Amino acid sequence: MIPEELWSYCVEHSSPEDELLARISRETHLKVLKPRMLSGPLQGKFLEMLVKMTGAKKVLEIGTFTGYATICMARGLSEGGTIQTLDKNEELEEMVRGFFKLSGLEKKIDYRLGHALDLLADSTDSFDFVFIDADKQNYTHYYDLIVERLRPGGLIVADNILWSGKVLAENRKKLDKDTAAIMAFNKKVQEDPRVENVVLPIRDGITLARKR
Repeated sequence: MIPEELWSYCVEHSSPEDELLARISRETHLKVLKPRMLSGPLQGKFLEMLVKMTGAKKVLEIGTFTGYATICMARGLSEGGTIQTLDKNEELEEMVRGFFKLSGLEKKIDYRLGHALDLLADSTDSFDFVFIDADKQNYTHYYDLIVERLRPGGLIVADNILWSGKVLAENRKKLDKDTAAIMAFNKKVQEDPRVENVVLPIRDGITLARKR
């Protein structure tokens, strides 16, 4: 959403990704479809710092992909904290578990495979921090399932909420299902009195919603 030169400048003047994160990025681009779904160094560090600043001990991630953001958030956990991460792509399991083992954070990461809606419906876990970055058409359903399980002062972070600018009428010829779902999610959060929220133009847009 910003010129490539400015984005590069931001990356160059932020804490750099380490060897493991660089490896995850490299292997994702070499071996996995749609590697642009990777969080990347700037967003990864942003998530790590949010987890640190909120003092979160119970983190939920909806959408693991190849584990880049998972590891970043796990690094920000308070003492004794854990991150529960949900994904339905069984084909990536071996790769992802390998990255988690290399990170040395295996004991902090609860990696669950299956449809997130089903996994959440079967659970009564509560959370301090939630990162939503999965199938866009279920964003509102994820939100409905987790907002009541979030502690007061807890934070929901949702990725891709600008959807390559398609949320603006002038940038779309017709309203596709993913764009409609993102717009419905943005409206729901904006109108929910249980939270206060801010939209940030980081990469493809990030919403921060803090529970009152």
